[in-house]
Amino acid sequence: MAEFALNKPVPYSIHVDDELLEVTKQKLALARYPEELGDVGDDDWDQGAKVKEVQRLADYWRNGFDWKTQEKAINEEFNSFKVRVDVPNDGSIVLHYAHHVSSRPNAIPLLISHGWPGSFLESRKLLGPLTEPSHPATQAFHVVIPSIPGYGPGDAPTTSGFGPAHTARAFTHLMVDALGYKHFGTSGGDWGSLITRSMAKQYPQYVRASHHNGMFCGPPPWYKVPLVLGRLALSSYLYSEKEREALKKMWHYLQEEGGYMKIQSTRPQSLGFGLGDSPIGLLAWLVEKYHNWVDLEHYQMPDDELLTFVMMHWMRGPTPGFRYYKAAWQEIGDPGLNKAFTTYINTPVGVSIFPKEVINPPRDWMSHVANIQFWKEHTSGGHFPNVECPANVVDDLRQFFALNIVKVAFKE
Repeated sequence: MAEFALNKPVPYSIHVDDELLEVTKQKLALARYPEELGDVGDDDWDQGAKVKEVQRLADYWRNGFDWKTQEKAINEEFNSFKVRVDVPNDGSIVLHYAHHVSSRPNAIPLLISHGWPGSFLESRKLLGPLTEPSHPATQAFHVVIPSIPGYGPGDAPTTSGFGPAHTARAFTHLMVDALGYKHFGTSGGDWGSLITRSMAKQYPQYVRASHHNGMFCGPPPWYKVPLVLGRLALSSYLYSEKEREALKKMWHYLQEEGGYMKIQSTRPQSLGFGLGDSPIGLLAWLVEKYHNWVDLEHYQMPDDELLTFVMMHWMRGPTPGFRYYKAAWQEIGDPGLNKAFTTYINTPVGVSIFPKEVINPPRDWMSHVANIQFWKEHTSGGHFPNVECPANVVDDLRQFFALNIVKVAFKE
């Protein structure tokens, strides 16, 4: 950390050592695979990642995937930096981020935060359209995409408990102290949504508008909003078909697909021994999520894209990303995670809903925790909309930030 001066960004290029790449190929060649059950169909993923699919991807990773080409493209497409910032109560931390400055004089500073199992690469397809839109009258943005500490090239925290609220403080000081933006907007999904919500809660003087690809929350307490709970109790009659389907998907996710979250939030290091040493193990762990959480009817993730995403977790090892779950639940009080789902955000909020997202609470739930000014329901897209349907995300951001209430917030 000593080589980084406070608030002085240093250009950074991603580099993975040849030795790790060679060891990875050796490990892939020596992998031992489980056997499929005889009564489980080829398209049935209820047992987890499919053996044939993991074998196919592992073979391509070992014999066809060219990481050096991907690495070169990433370094050419992203203006990446590292910088040391001082975070209240946490001391100094080195952050990785990409920073793309628009040539437009009226561009709005926008921080975009990713989640798990993602990385800053999720927003790759947004950079050009947001920073340099084709039409001169279209709103442009100065785009900042930080890596959550410990994800991809982001330096990992060295002490426990560094979760979304801590990350929110670090990202805000990145924007204000290191980059000099005195007010800005945010956008995020998954952890990125919780991080940016916490930013808006802790620093409303800087965060003037907050966009979310979905928003995690539970139903409000019955004694505060009894009509919302009454509507839930009578959801078979009062919910729309889309709301009933979203509720059904959410319950299925919590009951059938949430095991990863439980182990990552309780024993992340034990999991790290296996998946940090086995590229096959990590590949299977992540491939299942990409399969279940992507809207496969409308987007098929190319093998190179998928393996590049996996490399973001393999290059350092996935343990810091697992630990982030435990750290999140260790954050107590306001603005810890236990408050993030229930604390109201006064900042103008925009919400984009994608039908294959794993958790899409009804709007009346979200309205209890956010000042929703923009709401858009899409007909396609899943957990990774910046990857799956970037044009929709770009359009939503432009519409949201064009609202008069948002324009006024940036002038205050």
